[in-house]
Amino acid sequence: MQVISGSLRGLKLESLKDDSLRPTKDRIKKSIFDILRFQIKGKVFLDLFGGTGQIGIEAFSQGFEKVIIVEKNKKNVSIINKNLKKIKIPHSIKVFNLDAVEFLNNFSSKADIIFLDPPYKEVELLNHTLNLISNLEFPPEIIAVETLSSQNIPEKIQKFNLRKIYNYGRISLNLYELKEL
Repeated sequence: MQVISGSLRGLKLESLKDDSLRPTKDRIKKSIFDILRFQIKGKVFLDLFGGTGQIGIEAFSQGFEKVIIVEKNKKNVSIINKNLKKIKIPHSIKVFNLDAVEFLNNFSSKADIIFLDPPYKEVELLNHTLNLISNLEFPPEIIAVETLSSQNIPEKIQKFNLRKIYNYGRISLNLYELKEL
């Protein structure tokens, strides 16, 4: 696993040999940042369900000003911190060892783009997380959600509309956009 583009391109990232993790494939990762390329400069990226931190580190490499990674598993947080030591820019990337729901319940800052890749089988967790994001005091511009292609996701979430679904075999990237108020 490595950073695929940007200022940290080629940086090898640590990962746990654990079946519970399923890092986002490079093809999907590249697509995410190709889609967002005009919405990066000076923005804050929030990676919920951070896993190894690869998406958050990729976001930083691509030019996001600040990155927040939320991961509840302590072993995964340890791996994320090992990866962050390699890039020596700890002030631009913050890691929280918390459950995503707990984090969102206490989050009062602004994140411009929120990426979430919860366990695929936990549909209720996904829906609950999307509702929490929609109710944030400062909602993001975009929510990017990685799911199984076969999974039904809502077309609207309170303040957000589903902008587009990108399919990659059995995986989909679903982009929600904040409605014009």
